[in-house]
Amino acid sequence: MKLEDIHSVYFLGIGGIGMSALARWFKHNGKAVSGYDKTSTPLTSALVSEGIPVHFEDEVEVISAGIRLTREGILVVYTPAIPKEHKQWNWLKEQGYEIMKRSQVLGVITRNMRSIAVAGTHGKTTTSSMIVHLLKTAGVDCTGFLGGIATNYNTNMVLNDSPEAVAVIEADEFDRSFLTLHPQTAVVTAIDADHLDIYGDAESLKESFSLFVKQIDRQGKLFAKEGVGSQIVSADATFKHKGYALSNSTITAENLRIEDAAFVFDYKDEETIIEKMTLNVPGYHNVENVLAAISVTRTLGADDAAIRDGVSSYAGVKRRFEYIIKEEGIVYIDDYAHHPVEIEALLTSVRDVYPTKKITAIFQPHLFTRTRDFAEGFSKSLSLADELIMLDIYPARELPLEGVNAELILDKVELERKTVCDKGDLIDQIRQWAPEVVLTIGAGDIDQMVQPIKEALS
Repeated sequence: MKLEDIHSVYFLGIGGIGMSALARWFKHNGKAVSGYDKTSTPLTSALVSEGIPVHFEDEVEVISAGIRLTREGILVVYTPAIPKEHKQWNWLKEQGYEIMKRSQVLGVITRNMRSIAVAGTHGKTTTSSMIVHLLKTAGVDCTGFLGGIATNYNTNMVLNDSPEAVAVIEADEFDRSFLTLHPQTAVVTAIDADHLDIYGDAESLKESFSLFVKQIDRQGKLFAKEGVGSQIVSADATFKHKGYALSNSTITAENLRIEDAAFVFDYKDEETIIEKMTLNVPGYHNVENVLAAISVTRTLGADDAAIRDGVSSYAGVKRRFEYIIKEEGIVYIDDYAHHPVEIEALLTSVRDVYPTKKITAIFQPHLFTRTRDFAEGFSKSLSLADELIMLDIYPARELPLEGVNAELILDKVELERKTVCDKGDLIDQIRQWAPEVVLTIGAGDIDQMVQPIKEALS
């Protein structure tokens, strides 16, 4: 498939965070773009306002005539979340349309571009958005395919100015999607066990990451969280690879301290030290993420002063340690964390930033299988809060599993004050507990509660 031969692109699942980024890229590059999604969301509304038609009925007749009447020059992009019985998908397959997954399309788009791929079971959205922002701040033209809304740009698709731009891609391990990419530079942030409904076990997940890094250009570079590279890089690899971590690594953060809720540190690698970097998006995990972003940016020629400015002006990603309220009497933070390791990192950082305040965590588990597989880990990490409100499991693509529910986690949480609550009763429950620092945590539809909680706390 040649991109220049395509005049129209139709998306099945256009409202997904990654799919909508692709839709915006094709629109920016002069293609006619339209799509289907199950429900209307703020993201689909934004696409419509940008001139991209979106419909929500799974009927063949609502597909535009320009797509239905000919297959020539038309690309269909679908998400694996589309059910097998989907009418439009089945009709498009029967008619012989060119149909590709998002990850395959990313591979085609970036085949002739210098590319940076950021992979990892957590941290990839933040790290890829950091790389984009540091490059933009340093005057290096780039395009960013992101898995979240970058606050600095209020979009998940940061557009390039020229065809020679660097492509920054969030490389998704779900369904082994990242194996379509062949980057010049890669980052691997973590390989903790996840998506076991897809991989079966942790070793299979690790093997997939090993296959991913084998696709790095032979003269390329890999930056991996310390301890990760040794597990996934083969002995015959020709690309250069370096580790990063808060300490005890090739790339580290020296003199790390908290000043006015910001993390201040010196970036150090084997060649240089960049003093007094100020990261205003808190979290030890975010310091590690920005170490990787700085390292990548330096390989593309960014100077130290521009990097320092980029780090201090980086505003984060929506739903990643996002301050909703930040006042003397009440702090409210919303975060997408949905794995025990992510939750532990979040709560540890919040505790260090607000050591004297009571922390109230509100957690919505995501997926029945993930809850089953990591129930003990969730219980342990959530015990780092002072009190916990559990919402019911968000099923996403799954059907319920017998015996798997929110109580499976709650029962082992080592807190005196804990409860399971229905979303309809959540606001009253929050008011009863009179919190000081509130966290909403989860990857499901808990984000729909952010505005009501903000209004209640305000």
